[in-house]
Amino acid sequence: MAITLENVSKRYGGAASVVDQISLDVHTGELFVLLGASGSGKSTILRMISGLLPPDEGTIRLDGRDVTLLPPQQRDVGFVFQNYSIFRHMTVSENIEFGLRIRRISQAERQKTREELLDLVGLGGLGGRYESQLSGGQRQRVALARALAYKPSVLLLDEPFGALDVKIRGQLRQSLKEIQRTLGITTILVTHDQEEAFELGQRIGVMDRGRLLEIDAPERLYARPKSLYVATFLGAGTVLVGRCREHRVELGPLTLPIPTDVPHDEGDRVRVVIRPEQIKLAAEEPAGDALVIGRGEAIEQSFSGSTRRVRVRLPPLRGVRQLVPPLPFGEENLLLDVSVPVHGGPPPGRPWVVLEGWHILRQPTPRLLVCDEGSGVAPALELARPLVEALNGIVTVLGVAADSRAQDELRAALANRAAEAGLNDATVRARRGDPADQIVLEQREAPYDFVLVGAGELQPGPGRRRGPALAEQLLGRVETPLLLARGRPRRPERILICTAVGEPGKADIRAGGWLARRLGATVTLLHVAVAGRTTLPFVRAHLERGVATLRELEVPSRFSVREAESAVAGILAELRESPQDLVVVGAPPPGSRASLRADQTTRQVVRNCGISILVVPGGSW
Repeated sequence: MAITLENVSKRYGGAASVVDQISLDVHTGELFVLLGASGSGKSTILRMISGLLPPDEGTIRLDGRDVTLLPPQQRDVGFVFQNYSIFRHMTVSENIEFGLRIRRISQAERQKTREELLDLVGLGGLGGRYESQLSGGQRQRVALARALAYKPSVLLLDEPFGALDVKIRGQLRQSLKEIQRTLGITTILVTHDQEEAFELGQRIGVMDRGRLLEIDAPERLYARPKSLYVATFLGAGTVLVGRCREHRVELGPLTLPIPTDVPHDEGDRVRVVIRPEQIKLAAEEPAGDALVIGRGEAIEQSFSGSTRRVRVRLPPLRGVRQLVPPLPFGEENLLLDVSVPVHGGPPPGRPWVVLEGWHILRQPTPRLLVCDEGSGVAPALELARPLVEALNGIVTVLGVAADSRAQDELRAALANRAAEAGLNDATVRARRGDPADQIVLEQREAPYDFVLVGAGELQPGPGRRRGPALAEQLLGRVETPLLLARGRPRRPERILICTAVGEPGKADIRAGGWLARRLGATVTLLHVAVAGRTTLPFVRAHLERGVATLRELEVPSRFSVREAESAVAGILAELRESPQDLVVVGAPPPGSRASLRADQTTRQVVRNCGISILVVPGGSW
């Protein structure tokens, strides 16, 4: 292998990993593309390969040679940046020769290499120009030629066409492809542009939040992604969720076979990816064995050159839920995106929707981070067991020690307590430092769906409490839903979702509904209105849409509007009259400038509610 990364990680200060345990093999002569959104860690990987950044963990090998600790000049790597980084006071020729001059290459050899590269990158006759006399595309060609001048064994390209217009980008992509093929140089290109990745990459690695999710050829990644993130990042489409019956997925009137390499148990939810080009719209009901989903209504159209994008609304299908694109809050119909050729004319207004292709994703595995002190009561561990059984999830038990001497002792205690709680397959981790800081760091470094922490016990008397300081420290800092376990928790069967009107309330309903569906629990939606004020129509409309959303999730639900002097008073009054097992409340997202009132309401619920609480940060769902 020309480039090998083994468990490479990079952190900045005490923050989460920018690159997290990346392992990668790039073949000799391959043009490999790292694709991902901004901040996913792509450029950091290039800088570690080049030697501009040292990894915190792991090994980097180039052509079998360990270069992890070598400086850049000893790695035989060429690097091209997005901002060109060519010297303004030098001509094109002098820029190209710069690296050769430093390496004391003879003048005759420098001139020969320079002329070859000028011709190769399409700048013949322009060697005497300065940076100010070049277009953006020409500057990038100079940067590429300079990187190739000393014949490196590896070429690294960091968003090389990002600052150029569409036409120039297309021309340079084609030039790069021809140059790379001619020279046979091993190349890694970083981009956030899906079209660019598809055009250039022999293989593509998709990154998200410092992790390398999938690697494959462009066609296979698009047609057969393994994860929901990759499926939705690589192109448009619809993701529907049906149910497994006898090794087939039920989608309304259709049943589709489930491949043996993505096994699902009887009754499991199955996620089906349908690309826009895999749907056909027919004016007349198709005959024979056509896979007809139903008859819908074309509600939106957009022209995009050779194709026309059509959005079709279909009546709800029993037992089918739409995951992507996300439905507007309260919408019960299905919305399918369809691509049709422009030359075929406009689509019918009331088309029959025919399925011509699809792909079934593998089962997702929920991940829970369970925080435990290693001694005393263990409400988080007790609540984790029924959740793991219901979610078929993966558990990491985390403890935080004061210093390194206590770390090993804590790890052993956590393993014993996890086993006693029935979490025999749990991964046990012990960190050292401040508990709140370490919990926040851990949840940022790994893709957890829920963080479980003990919330302490209530003291006798109104508003008195004992020991929830850690839970309160985590409020406003944890980015994923925070489940605060209290008392002797059991599997929740009745869930109270306290909802405000607007987008934050929608997030609370979605998170609480997701959990309720997997637990088989019933839900009550509660909105607390200020005493003496008339409940406005849009409040009731919000609650009705919330019930519709829960109905789409197959969660039995109802709503309640209660008048009280404050939100906290209303919630506690509801709990006294209608006992629940779990309360769901919202919280301002981490780092936001949300109102102090909203934050204080959440904290007051945590302090005064006698049962377990799920706190949903705004925007996390």
